Amino acid sequence: MGSSILTAKDLSKVVPSAEGELTILHELSLELNKGDSLAIVGASGSGKSTLLGLLAGLDLPSSGEVTLAGQALSVLDEDQRARIRAEHVGFVFQSFQLLDSLNALENVMLPLELDGRQDARERATELLQRVGLGQRLTHSPRQLSGGEQQRVAIARAFAAEPDVLFADEPTGNLDSHTGERISDLLFELNKESGTTLVLVTHDERLAHRCRRLIRLEAGQMVAPLEP
Repeated sequence: MGSSILTAKDLSKVVPSAEGELTILHELSLELNKGDSLAIVGASGSGKSTLLGLLAGLDLPSSGEVTLAGQALSVLDEDQRARIRAEHVGFVFQSFQLLDSLNALENVMLPLELDGRQDARERATELLQRVGLGQRLTHSPRQLSGGEQQRVAIARAFAAEPDVLFADEPTGNLDSHTGERISDLLFELNKESGTTLVLVTHDERLAHRCRRLIRLEAGQMVAPLEP
């Protein structure tokens, strides 16, 4: 498999509906190497977020297989998949998902502390400085702008040095200028850390900054993996 970090083979997702079975994804295959960046684009309902969830092991396919960091996910139980995610995966969401009861530094420290890292405070401080929030360490999420909250979320996602970072509409709640700065930050950290970046986005400009792109229509890939 060479240096591939994430593969999907013949991935399908079918769910029951009032009209019978509904196919959300149909026999999709891809392979990503360490340091790759992939954009998943398509209209609402095309299967983008479903694909992201399957690739991250948050959900299981109806058929096909996802292999993440050399491990086939379908043979694992939920606890084992959660452990794989903790060891290899970071997430950035449209809604930031910060804990209001923690300040910026504590939000970034949390995954490091859960991982037993002794340098959690130093690492979190360094990352927040890296994303331009060195003066906002003790601020709570409600004291931060949307762009600042997303920068905290990005620092948290990169804190544990994940092999793959999944970002679901990371600029979706931001104005275009702030979104551009968040995009720059994602790609800078992607390049520096060698983390594989998988983005779901409606933003075509952001999508075309990725090295690779797939377009979904009704659960099927209609554009090749290469842009």
